[in-house]
Amino acid sequence: MIKSVEELDVYKKAHELTLKLYKITKIFPNDEKFGLISQIRRAASSINANLLEGSHRINTKEFRQFCGIARGSAGELKYHLLLAKDLGYIATENYDLLIEEIETITKMLYGLIKSLSGLSK
Repeated sequence: MIKSVEELDVYKKAHELTLKLYKITKIFPNDEKFGLISQIRRAASSINANLLEGSHRINTKEFRQFCGIARGSAGELKYHLLLAKDLGYIATENYDLLIEEIETITKMLYGLIKSLSGLSK
């Protein structure tokens, strides 16, 4: 078992993505402050928040459940970024790179879920 969830590559990648998205959303229109900016930032930060919360739960089954919630947040983030691209707030090239990062994180989360499933049997 890991000593700390913060040591996981998926945690580190998701944190870097969150920092990147905070910078990117700074240039969004001010009228999106409580809309799309908030949604993107919340979904991005929710990935690691759920990893940390789950890792502090009593058992592996609960941790696995929170990893699934983190994966759901990554899916939500994909839609918000698509919307931002289609509204012209993010260039297509940047969008493609961000989606690639999210896909990597999603796959890593799935791997973590599978490894946790093996531990709880």
